[in-house]
Amino acid sequence: MRLLFVCTGNTCRSPMAEVVARSLAAERGVAALQISSAGTSAWDGASASDGALLVAMEHGLDLGAHRARQLSRDAVASADLILVMGPHHRERVLALGGEGRTSLLTDFAARSTEGRPVQDPFGGDLETYRATYEELTREIARVLDRLAAEGSSGAADTSGPPGDAPPPRE
Repeated sequence: MRLLFVCTGNTCRSPMAEVVARSLAAERGVAALQISSAGTSAWDGASASDGALLVAMEHGLDLGAHRARQLSRDAVASADLILVMGPHHRERVLALGGEGRTSLLTDFAARSTEGRPVQDPFGGDLETYRATYEELTREIARVLDRLAAEGSSGAADTSGPPGDAPPPRE
């Protein structure tokens, strides 16, 4: 399964989500998950923000090689499941063809329609980045729980919030 995390600049939330998901998947022995990230307004090649780098390091994760990439139609087309940080990210993904494979990160595991965005730490202090990291870790653990519960094939039924539909293709 190919999982794509999307935020705005691809320097804070989605890169942290990417390394957290890789770490949690490795801890759980989930090898069939390919994880990437992109931003709806990213500057291609930008490094992760200092706050994201530092908080990841505090948890033994490395964002030093991360380079931001702009969300594209190709990135959307190649993903089986796209988890976004806010409603405006979902709108952009849907405009690029992500219908049926896109959900807010916070909605996915709970099959919610609440639409609660993940806090954007950009411009905040280190405590703000830590709070976002903790939120991402909780939500991604729940995502992995849901994927495991739905079968070892990695397919996920994204039914729930509007804009979400049948299981992603394998």
